[in-house]
Amino acid sequence: MNARAQQPVASHQHTRSYYAASSLAQPDHPILQGDVVADVCVVGGGFSGLNTALELAERGFNVVLLEAHKIGWGASGRNGGQLIRGVGHGIDQFANVIGADGVRQMKLMGLEAVEIVRQRVERFQIPCDLTWGYCDLANKPGDLQGFAEDAAELHELGYRYETRLLHAEEMHTVVGSNRYVGGLIDMGSGHLHPLNLALGEAAAAQQLGARLFEQSAVTRIEYGPQVKVRTLHGSVRAKTLVLGCNAYLNGLNPELSGKVLPAGSYIIATEPLSEEQAHSLLPQNMAVCDQRVALDYYRLSADRRLLFGGACHYSGRDPSDIAAYMRPKMLEVFPQLGSVKIDYQWGGMIGIGANRLPQIGRLKDQPNVYYAQAYSGHGVNATHLAGKLLAEAISGQQGGGFDLFAKVPHITFPGGKHLRSPLLALGMLWHRLKELI
Repeated sequence: MNARAQQPVASHQHTRSYYAASSLAQPDHPILQGDVVADVCVVGGGFSGLNTALELAERGFNVVLLEAHKIGWGASGRNGGQLIRGVGHGIDQFANVIGADGVRQMKLMGLEAVEIVRQRVERFQIPCDLTWGYCDLANKPGDLQGFAEDAAELHELGYRYETRLLHAEEMHTVVGSNRYVGGLIDMGSGHLHPLNLALGEAAAAQQLGARLFEQSAVTRIEYGPQVKVRTLHGSVRAKTLVLGCNAYLNGLNPELSGKVLPAGSYIIATEPLSEEQAHSLLPQNMAVCDQRVALDYYRLSADRRLLFGGACHYSGRDPSDIAAYMRPKMLEVFPQLGSVKIDYQWGGMIGIGANRLPQIGRLKDQPNVYYAQAYSGHGVNATHLAGKLLAEAISGQQGGGFDLFAKVPHITFPGGKHLRSPLLALGMLWHRLKELI
């Protein structure tokens, strides 16, 4: 059984983002030339693929990773840099599939996922500006009840970091805006420079023996007891295949690509702010996120720029001018930034699943093919958990978190390739209208 990939349509270099402009030195990994053999072939050089390769190399596997562009080229190198606890939305809904104990284990894994990042950064001394402190922002009084329930659940789960509910009169201690009616502080979540984290993890994987190839888009997969993964200039023969392409899977595997919807998310970065300006916006240098369907998320960079993101698009069409589109949204929150310049603007695709739970498993008809995708906005931490779970499963560990995730069914988005995005965009418009009622 063979599968052919669509040809890449975007640039092979990193998009012109603040992260690319402020990243660590980016070594050029070679293009795959000729035929190579490995225990495991990993497709995708983002957090999913890098952490799977790293975990497997640490366990003694011979690993080859193929990236169509540059390491961290996709969402892993372009996202908001928010490292937030949790791996899904409404995990209790899966109790009928994995049981109450399974739900609890998933929630605990959502906390473990952040710890994996913490430990990765500490162990390999990755300079990615990791900063602790995060706050959920309440747009309306009803959000506060949800925050109270979240705080109680974290306490019940034995969460070891400070959490604190804030009321409207306290919000000025976190954010210099009158837009919010309350919040929930979490000192076990935070923010970082995602591209530098990806580059640091690539270096760590390579140190552990993984072989990394860039500019090596997969053109065809030949499935079987051994897979053969072909690129334009070479091939990898391996016992096991891992697909970690998420929103950039395209047509490489139609079964998986039908279960993940690419959704556009966009960010602007201001010019560097003075210490006084930065402190007035985010006095505790926390990452923050509101609760709307078309959410705003923002934080300060290490050099005191405001990185303001959001505007999740399901239409498949990017704004023609991201800065012109995002700046008014920023000014609704911070009108005092009216004279501040925008130095960077960029966007990219995140992967959304229908039930908002990461899809981690293996193909039923190809049991040596594993995958991880559809993180629905929690990708920075959930990808790291996925890498660990995939490595545990591939190395033969039974009864772990991988089995829980693999039990949850995931539907294929209706409408086929061309209609699923417009249909979902219409559905999301309905949810936005409900917010106004």
